[in-house]
Amino acid sequence: MKIADIRANAYSMPFASPAYPTGPYHFVNREFFIITYRTDMDALRAIVPEPLTIKDPFVSFEFIRMPDSSGFGDYTESGQVISVIDQEGKPANYTHMMYLDDHAPIAGGRELWGFPKKLASPHLSIASDTLLGTLDYGPVRVATGTMGFKYKALDLAAEQAKMAQTPGYLLKIIPHVDGTPRVCELVRYFSQNVKLHGAWTGPARLQLFQHALAPVADLPVLEVISAKHLMCDLTLALGEVAFDYLKV
Repeated sequence: MKIADIRANAYSMPFASPAYPTGPYHFVNREFFIITYRTDMDALRAIVPEPLTIKDPFVSFEFIRMPDSSGFGDYTESGQVISVIDQEGKPANYTHMMYLDDHAPIAGGRELWGFPKKLASPHLSIASDTLLGTLDYGPVRVATGTMGFKYKALDLAAEQAKMAQTPGYLLKIIPHVDGTPRVCELVRYFSQNVKLHGAWTGPARLQLFQHALAPVADLPVLEVISAKHLMCDLTLALGEVAFDYLKV
């Protein structure tokens, strides 16, 4: 195999059988259950990376069903997203932890964008009149979220604008062969081609449980602020480097 061939086809591991195809990555009928809660400000300051800052101690715990994802298949995801202010002084989201049940999006999410993904067992379902999200790490339950199913419709245009306009941030780390960081960047990305099919809210509760390797409870639930259930299509845009920690 020639050097030129390697350069032309090197986008994922393993080289001979990549874990995922090249993009774009489009999601159809993507379903979100998002519970936003107030947590401890000191706990947030300890984990949110500069140059991002915190105005309000708000965290969104997300349960996401992705039944039709180009290149990634059918999977479920769960995790914590922190409300932050970016370098430009604009509201943004910083993804802190993510847990999912499919290898391709774990590999692709980490390698391409720097999504903090680990293998676990999240679920999102409807239990009678309740929207139910759960997250298990191995046999241990680490999160349970509930919301009244479609209690009240939300403004579709407003929710769609939020999804399309709010940037997401990630801390991407790729080690060198000696274990030191070769890539250490703050990555920014956006959702594109967002088409919202439905949006609802309702009464909600969230329970987080202690686990050594899935420490979601390190950001404790002090007060549930809001909850929403969204159904949409979108394209996950590739990212851009917002800050390079190795060039400071």
